[in-house]
Amino acid sequence: MFLEAVFHQPKSNYAYAYDQETLHIRVRTKRDDVTTVSLFHCDKYDLNGTQQLTTMHKVASDALFDYYEASVKPPYRRCTYGFHLISGADQIWYTEGGFFLERPTIPTGLFEFPFLNAADVFSPPEWVKDAVFYQIFPERFANGDPSNDPQNVAPWGGQPQYDNFFGGDLQGVIDHIDYLKDLGVNALYFTPLFEATTNHKYDTVDYKKVDPHFGDSQLLKALVHICHQNNIKVMLDAVFNHSGYYFAPFQDVIRNQEHSPYRDWFYVHEFPVQTEPRPSYDTFAFTHMMPKLNTENPEVKAYLLEVARYYIEEIGMDGWRLDVANEVDHAFWRAFRRVVKAANPDAYILGEIWHQSMPWLQGDQFDAVMNYPVTNTILDFFCKNRIDAQQFKNEINRMYVAYPLQANEVAFNLLDSHDTPRLLTICGENVDKMKLAATFQLTYRGAPCIYYGDDVGLTGGEDPDCRKTMVWDKEKQNHDLLSFYQTMIRLRHENPALRQGSLSFLLAESHSSVLVYERRLTDEHFIIMMNAADTTQEATFTLPQGLWMDALTHHKITEQTADSSYTVTLEPYEYKILKQQ
Repeated sequence: MFLEAVFHQPKSNYAYAYDQETLHIRVRTKRDDVTTVSLFHCDKYDLNGTQQLTTMHKVASDALFDYYEASVKPPYRRCTYGFHLISGADQIWYTEGGFFLERPTIPTGLFEFPFLNAADVFSPPEWVKDAVFYQIFPERFANGDPSNDPQNVAPWGGQPQYDNFFGGDLQGVIDHIDYLKDLGVNALYFTPLFEATTNHKYDTVDYKKVDPHFGDSQLLKALVHICHQNNIKVMLDAVFNHSGYYFAPFQDVIRNQEHSPYRDWFYVHEFPVQTEPRPSYDTFAFTHMMPKLNTENPEVKAYLLEVARYYIEEIGMDGWRLDVANEVDHAFWRAFRRVVKAANPDAYILGEIWHQSMPWLQGDQFDAVMNYPVTNTILDFFCKNRIDAQQFKNEINRMYVAYPLQANEVAFNLLDSHDTPRLLTICGENVDKMKLAATFQLTYRGAPCIYYGDDVGLTGGEDPDCRKTMVWDKEKQNHDLLSFYQTMIRLRHENPALRQGSLSFLLAESHSSVLVYERRLTDEHFIIMMNAADTTQEATFTLPQGLWMDALTHHKITEQTADSSYTVTLEPYEYKILKQQ
């Protein structure tokens, strides 16, 4: 056995409480090196009376490692444990103390989960497991009230620029609630609504005021109420890493320099404050229009936490998406969670982090992060042809075991956004490729998010081109694509296995573009087959016993009298979804 590859870490994504009575425990081994793994566990105060040996199951493999997992319910909520690894005739016992040829006889030196405290259980909101989000860039979605338009508003449908406006507002969203409901989405994610000078509103001027070009607090409250009447949740973007240049406290610093009572609200390195050639204060990136807030300052902290409470408690928002979340101190986010969850325990807290995020996903800060590592893997396989099916599977599995199950169940899975080129453009305007990527997204664990306009075929490159106005002229909409999204969203809503079930890959080979995977939950069983190549391909895999139907057409495909080999021909960029009856 390659003992160098064996790894476990207590109180992490390798050992965590899934609920108030269940522990999930994982161990890593070298890929294809170990034949059997067992978890031996007990209560450390009752070694003989509670000692058990539980078989662990391989839940994932990536390019280098296999990952085994067991679910256990400690009778006294304490768990002392180790691992028994077998490879052919070799066996080893693995504990916190190292590797041993003989089974440990005393609990000292074993791994420990000291006590399953209910207060420590990471419990994201249940509703997010069933959510399909729709991201709205308010300035570009719909102009429902021309009376609040900015000056020199551009004609709807024109070319977006960094600094132009088209007049989109909250009334425009209200006017199209029926469209959103018919599409099937049940959660909206708005980019910032706070008063700001730009079209994107990430340069906040007043956190306690809805931008007048969008409406006001009463209109926002009415929008939230209408959404809730239609079973649609609402999440708002919070820009707490930095403010805008024209934020009143920063303007006071500009006027009064080191004598300003707000000087410690920001990270000013030297006075007088300068913006060129680089700002003399910390900013988002090096953008002088976005000074970084000092969230360690008690006054800043109190101000922002009151903003967080107000929109949840007074306006009725269902969650916060947190901009540049990884650059804000952890102590602030812990206080933020306490305030938000006190206002609404079911509020969803989502961090914008583009990398591995376990430090923020331990139950004391965020419920989820924007799952860009999964995003990039989906795009690399289905849209850019950069990786093969085996590499795709390895990456998806590697990222799955990077987090506890409950974090995966509510991960925010997007394929594009206001920060990236649009999905159809990434796919070279190949609608079939786009459908493949979206099909995986909508049959994968976590909460999928559709960027406004993708549903009707909007294209767009890098910012600002990805921020075009929504197409409301039905003659210019891609109705085939719209029908696809409606169908796939409905299929996801109607079948819990596509949202919360287990996921296993049945076929994902090297140098292949064919992918076959299954989703299972109790008696629901789906198999999804995909061909990401521009040529016809065959997929051969083991199809379990039973009657299998096409999940989209409801036509009978085959009836297997036993688990047996099954071959299907897939046309270029074709997908098939089978459901067991």
